[in-house]
Amino acid sequence: MTTKCVRPLMSKEFTDARRRALGLYRAFYRYIPYIIKYFDIPKNEEDCRWKLREYFYKNSCITDVRIIDLLVIKGYIELKEITHQWQQKGHMMRHWSPSIERQPGDFLSKFFAGPE
Repeated sequence: MTTKCVRPLMSKEFTDARRRALGLYRAFYRYIPYIIKYFDIPKNEEDCRWKLREYFYKNSCITDVRIIDLLVIKGYIELKEITHQWQQKGHMMRHWSPSIERQPGDFLSKFFAGPE
């Protein structure tokens, strides 16, 4: 039985991949005020920070270095599209899909929320 040795994308070990992922997180975290300002989205910095944290926690269980590198590369591409304003306001708002946000459940909450 032989094993195939695959070539790494960028990182040779898990600590390198983790460092790159944290660098991406910091870059996005620093750019959040500019996202709110330039795209004029109706969210505050805290909402954006929670959404960023949610995306990184969603992939926190991944331990394969090649997959982490691939996700980091995709993240930097996304950041570049945002910083060069190749994305529009609609692209930013898709991260807060109405189906994800909690809908009012009881009668009074529905009444105060207004028509759907």
